[in-house]
Amino acid sequence: MNKHQRIKKNIEFQHVFKKGKSFANRQFIVYVRKSDQPEFRLGLSVSKKVGNAVTRNRIKRFIRQTFLELKDDLLPNADYVIIARKPAADLDFHESKKSLMHVLKIARALPKNVENK
Repeated sequence: MNKHQRIKKNIEFQHVFKKGKSFANRQFIVYVRKSDQPEFRLGLSVSKKVGNAVTRNRIKRFIRQTFLELKDDLLPNADYVIIARKPAADLDFHESKKSLMHVLKIARALPKNVENK
């Protein structure tokens, strides 16, 4: 993922939290906000309550890789903020991808007919 595809600044996170819609399951909360950019942007939030630095970084890698694999199917002009909950620490990559795809389908950011790649 390129740097311009990331949400880094607090004010950008706050825009997505305030103006976007949230969708959740046990492992992840997804905020989606329509924007006017040509590409989607992604912001990640993994609290210290989830685990140590190694665990938090592993979860963030899994989320980034999932979005990289789904980039052609996702809504292009949207901002996504993903918040990982504590049960996400126990998932391997395939389980976390499946869980993220589930939330994104609920959010209507992914078409229903997208299969696991």
